[in-house]
Amino acid sequence: MKKTALFAAAAAAALSLNLAAQGPGWPPSPDHLTLPIWPGAAPGEPANMPPEADTTTAKDNLVAGRPVIRLGNISQPTITVYKPQGKNTGATVMVFPGGGYQILAIDLEGTEVCDWLNSAGITCVLLKYRVPGTGPYPKSNAALEDAQRAIGLVREHAAEWGIDPNRIGVLGFSAGGHLAAAISNHYEHRLYEPVDGADKLSCRPDFSVVVYPGYLALAEQDFAANPDIAPTANTPPTFILQAEDDPVHVENAVVYFMQLKNAKVPAELHVYAQGGHGYGLRRTDLPITGWPKLVETWLRTIKVLPAQ
Repeated sequence: MKKTALFAAAAAAALSLNLAAQGPGWPPSPDHLTLPIWPGAAPGEPANMPPEADTTTAKDNLVAGRPVIRLGNISQPTITVYKPQGKNTGATVMVFPGGGYQILAIDLEGTEVCDWLNSAGITCVLLKYRVPGTGPYPKSNAALEDAQRAIGLVREHAAEWGIDPNRIGVLGFSAGGHLAAAISNHYEHRLYEPVDGADKLSCRPDFSVVVYPGYLALAEQDFAANPDIAPTANTPPTFILQAEDDPVHVENAVVYFMQLKNAKVPAELHVYAQGGHGYGLRRTDLPITGWPKLVETWLRTIKVLPAQ
């Protein structure tokens, strides 16, 4: 048996034992492939971390009348692969849930997103990255390390998973939107010591979708652009969406769009009057919640998806 196969089998067994021990946390359904992204402990991760768990309480707000799984204490990051059941276009999107780098809204901005992507013939790879206190980069490297490593792993498994290694994008919400922007601009050098062959492959996304992001414009500096996110002509094509009444500030979207424009990066910006923050894909009577169709149209425009 090849070393990669042995590693995958051992990793899957270890992950299964870990998930069983976690109890009230969020285990992916067994019909989806889940792999740890690090063969051992993640870089710099301390030992004896508290167990992963859903941190939602009765006081937490509902979204579109439904609760949200707020997954916390994540010290063992994973990727879970959701394959389309019907037509497979070969395109792949890695999803970064949000949560202020403190928790992950793992259903609202994770599994529910994968269901939509699968319906469009897109493979979804859900990244469960480390939290809390793992960003934004460079305050912490951890979440960005996880994203860099995860994209390399997906490219390494592209043929096995039936995906095109040149059509792998990222989609992030809130803090995950910042992470999508960060990986789109910090891909030339790994932030960790290389582990294996996956780290020799590019971790640059081929496209990026940034939804109600934070940390891209500095409110304490009159919404100046975040100097740690500096687009160049090689930053991938980007779709950005945010509401004007977002308490996290619409300037995050607008300022980042202008950075992309000035760097001559193909970018599309949608700003709605109302919508607030943290709605995911859950439909309400507000027009902004129809945004997934806009993304599908954009993906056809940039030729990631075939024309209808």
